[in-house]
Amino acid sequence: MSGLDPAIAARLKRNPDGLVAAIAQQRGTGEVLMMAWMDDEALHRTLATRRGTYYSRSRQQYWVKGETSGHTQYVHEVRLDCDGDTILLVVDQQGAACHTGDHTCFDADVLLKPEG
Repeated sequence: MSGLDPAIAARLKRNPDGLVAAIAQQRGTGEVLMMAWMDDEALHRTLATRRGTYYSRSRQQYWVKGETSGHTQYVHEVRLDCDGDTILLVVDQQGAACHTGDHTCFDADVLLKPEG
């Protein structure tokens, strides 16, 4: 049982595994840092602590960004999209956001570059 406010929980549209996509965005620059998954409890923990808390599908456990790496996320805002199926976290990222050590998870593979 999660401590998530029932009014918020009612708005979430979860996938079959009970998860919602969560996007972390750098406060100030708007740079997209990473995508991870949250369930009701991960969202509750994030709202309660202002620390990015996610659910690992492979390990089937919660993880707090930076708990082992030191690359922490302080959460300034949490927003829910109009469909209720994506959460946006506006964060201050300290260190790399990507588990590979890259600044963002979107640094490595550029499929289409800006024109000009």
